[in-house]
Amino acid sequence: MSHQPGQGPVQITTEEIQARIQELARKIEADHAGRVPHLICVLNGAFPFFADLVRAIQMPVTVDFLQASSYGDAQESTGEVKLVKDLQFPIKDRDVIVVEDIVDTGLTLKYLMQYLEGRHPSSLRIASLLSKPSRRKAEITIDYLGFTIPNAYVYGFGLDRAQLDRNLPFITSEEPGSDE
Repeated sequence: MSHQPGQGPVQITTEEIQARIQELARKIEADHAGRVPHLICVLNGAFPFFADLVRAIQMPVTVDFLQASSYGDAQESTGEVKLVKDLQFPIKDRDVIVVEDIVDTGLTLKYLMQYLEGRHPSSLRIASLLSKPSRRKAEITIDYLGFTIPNAYVYGFGLDRAQLDRNLPFITSEEPGSDE
Protein backbone atom coordinates (compact mmCIF):
# COMPACT_ATOMS: atom_id res chain seq x y z
CA MET A 1 0.00 0.00 0.00
CA SER A 2 1.58 3.27 -1.04
CA HIS A 3 0.74 6.40 0.87
CA GLN A 4 1.73 9.99 0.33
CA PRO A 5 1.41 12.06 3.48
CA GLY A 6 0.10 15.22 1.76
CA GLN A 7 0.11 16.77 5.17
CA GLY A 8 -0.51 20.41 5.73
CA PRO A 9 0.81 22.56 8.54
CA VAL A 10 1.11 21.24 12.08
CA GLN A 11 -1.98 22.47 13.91
CA ILE A 12 -1.05 21.34 17.43
CA THR A 13 2.55 20.39 18.23
CA THR A 14 3.72 17.37 20.21
CA GLU A 15 4.90 19.71 22.97
CA GLU A 16 1.52 21.48 23.18
CA ILE A 17 -0.29 18.13 23.37
CA GLN A 18 1.98 16.79 26.10
CA ALA A 19 1.74 20.00 28.18
CA ARG A 20 -2.06 19.95 27.96
CA ILE A 21 -2.17 16.24 28.94
CA GLN A 22 -0.21 17.10 32.10
CA GLU A 23 -2.74 19.85 32.93
CA LEU A 24 -5.67 17.49 32.38
CA ALA A 25 -4.03 14.83 34.57
CA ARG A 26 -3.67 17.33 37.45
CA LYS A 27 -7.37 18.30 37.09
CA ILE A 28 -8.45 14.62 37.09
CA GLU A 29 -6.33 13.99 40.20
CA ALA A 30 -7.91 16.98 41.99
CA ASP A 31 -11.44 15.97 40.97
CA HIS A 32 -10.96 12.34 42.06
CA ALA A 33 -8.81 12.73 45.19
CA GLY A 34 -9.21 9.71 47.47
CA ARG A 35 -10.98 7.69 44.76
CA VAL A 36 -9.87 5.40 41.94
CA PRO A 37 -11.14 6.68 38.59
CA HIS A 38 -11.93 4.14 35.89
CA LEU A 39 -10.80 5.40 32.47
CA ILE A 40 -12.41 3.99 29.34
CA CYS A 41 -10.55 4.41 26.05
CA VAL A 42 -12.77 4.80 23.00
CA LEU A 43 -10.90 2.88 20.31
CA ASN A 44 -9.28 3.31 17.88
CA GLY A 45 -8.44 7.00 17.76
CA ALA A 46 -8.09 7.80 21.46
CA PHE A 47 -5.35 5.28 22.25
CA PRO A 48 -2.29 7.63 22.13
CA PHE A 49 -4.10 10.33 24.15
CA PHE A 50 -5.40 7.64 26.54
CA ALA A 51 -1.96 6.05 27.06
CA ASP A 52 -0.27 9.39 27.70
CA LEU A 53 -3.09 10.57 29.99
CA VAL A 54 -3.08 7.35 32.05
CA ARG A 55 0.71 7.61 32.47
CA ALA A 56 0.43 11.28 33.49
CA ILE A 57 -2.17 10.64 36.23
CA GLN A 58 -0.28 10.18 39.48
CA MET A 59 -2.87 8.19 41.42
CA PRO A 60 -4.34 4.69 41.15
CA VAL A 61 -6.59 4.25 38.08
CA THR A 62 -8.20 1.30 36.34
CA VAL A 63 -8.73 1.07 32.60
CA ASP A 64 -10.96 -0.54 30.00
CA PHE A 65 -11.64 -0.23 26.28
CA LEU A 66 -14.74 0.34 24.19
CA GLN A 67 -15.11 0.66 20.44
CA ALA A 68 -17.93 2.28 18.54
CA SER A 69 -18.07 3.19 14.88
CA SER A 70 -19.96 5.85 12.99
CA TYR A 71 -17.35 6.63 10.33
CA GLY A 72 -16.07 3.38 8.83
CA ASP A 73 -13.38 4.50 6.39
CA ALA A 74 -15.19 7.73 5.55
CA GLN A 75 -14.25 11.24 6.64
CA GLU A 76 -17.87 12.08 7.52
CA SER A 77 -19.91 10.44 10.27
CA THR A 78 -22.74 8.28 8.98
CA GLY A 79 -24.80 9.24 12.03
CA GLU A 80 -25.44 5.56 12.74
CA VAL A 81 -23.51 4.25 15.73
CA LYS A 82 -22.45 0.62 16.05
CA LEU A 83 -20.88 -0.85 19.21
CA VAL A 84 -17.91 -2.89 17.98
CA LYS A 85 -16.22 -3.81 21.31
CA ASP A 86 -17.91 -3.71 24.70
CA LEU A 87 -16.35 -3.20 28.12
CA GLN A 88 -14.59 -6.04 29.87
CA PHE A 89 -15.20 -4.79 33.45
CA PRO A 90 -18.34 -3.62 35.29
CA ILE A 91 -18.65 0.12 35.94
CA LYS A 92 -21.52 0.09 38.48
CA ASP A 93 -20.74 2.56 41.30
CA ARG A 94 -17.43 3.57 39.67
CA ASP A 95 -16.16 7.07 38.82
CA VAL A 96 -15.89 6.71 35.04
CA ILE A 97 -14.03 8.95 32.61
CA VAL A 98 -14.66 8.24 28.92
CA VAL A 99 -11.53 9.18 26.95
CA GLU A 100 -12.17 10.22 23.35
CA ASP A 101 -9.92 11.57 20.60
CA ILE A 102 -12.34 14.14 19.18
CA VAL A 103 -15.90 15.28 19.78
CA ASP A 104 -17.22 16.29 16.36
CA THR A 105 -20.98 15.98 15.86
CA GLY A 106 -21.26 14.42 19.32
CA LEU A 107 -23.62 11.71 18.07
CA THR A 108 -21.29 8.78 18.82
CA LEU A 109 -20.44 10.10 22.26
CA LYS A 110 -24.09 10.81 23.10
CA TYR A 111 -24.90 7.19 22.21
CA LEU A 112 -21.98 5.90 24.32
CA MET A 113 -22.85 8.08 27.32
CA GLN A 114 -26.48 6.90 27.31
CA TYR A 115 -25.26 3.31 26.98
CA LEU A 116 -22.81 3.70 29.88
CA GLU A 117 -25.33 5.55 32.10
CA GLY A 118 -27.45 2.41 31.88
CA ARG A 119 -24.67 0.58 33.72
CA HIS A 120 -25.07 2.89 36.74
CA PRO A 121 -21.63 4.41 37.36
CA SER A 122 -21.45 6.81 40.34
CA SER A 123 -20.12 9.50 38.00
CA LEU A 124 -19.60 9.70 34.25
CA ARG A 125 -17.30 12.31 32.73
CA ILE A 126 -15.67 12.94 29.37
CA ALA A 127 -12.05 13.66 28.49
CA SER A 128 -11.40 14.56 24.87
CA LEU A 129 -8.22 15.67 23.16
CA LEU A 130 -10.13 17.76 20.61
CA SER A 131 -13.53 19.38 20.20
CA LYS A 132 -15.16 20.83 17.08
CA PRO A 133 -18.15 22.74 18.51
CA SER A 134 -19.09 24.16 15.09
CA ARG A 135 -20.10 20.63 13.99
CA ARG A 136 -22.05 19.64 17.11
CA LYS A 137 -25.44 17.98 16.54
CA ALA A 138 -25.80 16.56 20.08
CA GLU A 139 -25.39 18.36 23.38
CA ILE A 140 -22.16 17.09 24.96
CA THR A 141 -20.33 18.38 28.05
CA ILE A 142 -16.59 17.76 27.91
CA ASP A 143 -15.18 17.80 31.44
CA TYR A 144 -11.51 17.52 30.46
CA LEU A 145 -10.79 19.16 27.11
CA GLY A 146 -7.45 19.35 25.37
CA PHE A 147 -8.12 21.78 22.52
CA THR A 148 -11.03 23.41 20.70
CA ILE A 149 -10.44 23.41 16.94
CA PRO A 150 -12.22 24.91 13.93
CA ASN A 151 -14.10 22.80 11.40
CA ALA A 152 -11.20 21.23 9.53
CA TYR A 153 -10.30 17.63 8.78
CA VAL A 154 -7.45 16.85 11.18
CA TYR A 155 -5.39 13.75 11.76
CA GLY A 156 -2.37 12.51 13.68
CA PHE A 157 -1.92 11.58 17.35
CA GLY A 158 -4.47 8.78 17.04
CA LEU A 159 -6.82 10.42 14.54
CA ASP A 160 -6.63 8.66 11.22
CA ARG A 161 -6.91 9.45 7.56
CA ALA A 162 -8.44 6.29 6.05
CA GLN A 163 -6.80 4.26 8.87
CA LEU A 164 -3.36 5.83 8.27
CA ASP A 165 -1.35 8.55 10.04
CA ARG A 166 -2.50 7.67 13.58
CA ASN A 167 1.19 7.43 14.51
CA LEU A 168 2.03 11.08 13.83
CA PRO A 169 3.11 12.69 17.15
CA PHE A 170 1.19 15.93 16.40
CA ILE A 171 -2.12 17.08 14.91
CA THR A 172 -2.11 18.20 11.28
CA SER A 173 -4.63 18.79 8.52
CA GLU A 174 -4.94 18.38 4.80
CA GLU A 175 -2.93 20.70 2.64
CA PRO A 176 -4.97 23.66 1.47
CA GLY A 177 -6.60 22.76 -1.83
CA SER A 178 -6.16 19.02 -1.28
CA ASP A 179 -8.81 16.79 -2.84
CA GLU A 180 -8.78 14.28 0.05
